[in-house]
Amino acid sequence: MRAEGREFKDYFSGHAAEYARYRPGYPDEFFAAIRDLLPSPVVALDCATGSGQLALGLVDFCERIIAMDASPEQVARATAHSRIEYRVAPAEDTGLDDGSVDLLTVGQALHWFDHARFNAEVDRVLAAGGLLVCVSYANCEVAQDVDALVQTLYVDILDDYWAPERVLVETGYQTIALPGEPVAFPELSCATRWPAESMLGYLRTWSACKRYERERGEDPVGRIEAELLDSWGPGKRKIVWPLTVRAMRL
Repeated sequence: MRAEGREFKDYFSGHAAEYARYRPGYPDEFFAAIRDLLPSPVVALDCATGSGQLALGLVDFCERIIAMDASPEQVARATAHSRIEYRVAPAEDTGLDDGSVDLLTVGQALHWFDHARFNAEVDRVLAAGGLLVCVSYANCEVAQDVDALVQTLYVDILDDYWAPERVLVETGYQTIALPGEPVAFPELSCATRWPAESMLGYLRTWSACKRYERERGEDPVGRIEAELLDSWGPGKRKIVWPLTVRAMRL
């Protein structure tokens, strides 16, 4: 699928199952903070929904959720819920009526958008006083030994394989112009406990890993796997992803 004027960069369709399994979910506090900024009832639009992780967190306080992704495979594998209507569509061209949603969310995907066209679509579909929430996370934190290995993968092995848009994630989307007025949002993080195998699975969902595999025919995570398994040890360890949230009120 191609958004008008810009090619849809599909790094994840061929790996939708891995993405759904190994990407972290958002904490309850994230959704509570959104709920506190909204009236009730609420119609929400989740753009670039992927497996529906963010959309599923909205079901407790939104009466209707429209969740869209430009990837048909991602939508096909998204988790069903009676309040969520999944559609295949790019964020820049949702096809929704003017002023028809109260909340528009984007999780870990804003950097892939055509920002001028996305902003115009936000202005069009969000009702007056509506809320735009864009959330991202960069590198996770485990412990010094594991973090050093992840950094080796991220920089030393994959540096030439990251898309240029990655810098937008690293800077917390702060250089992206968004419509509306900024709204204060609490500092939050995602956290989970995983065995080493799940951590390796997460690393393999990185877009740079997929590009490395395509171009070189080998798994880049394999270059740190033995050391990571040794450092991790048996059982589960806590992983934390600090979140960056930009909330805007139209």
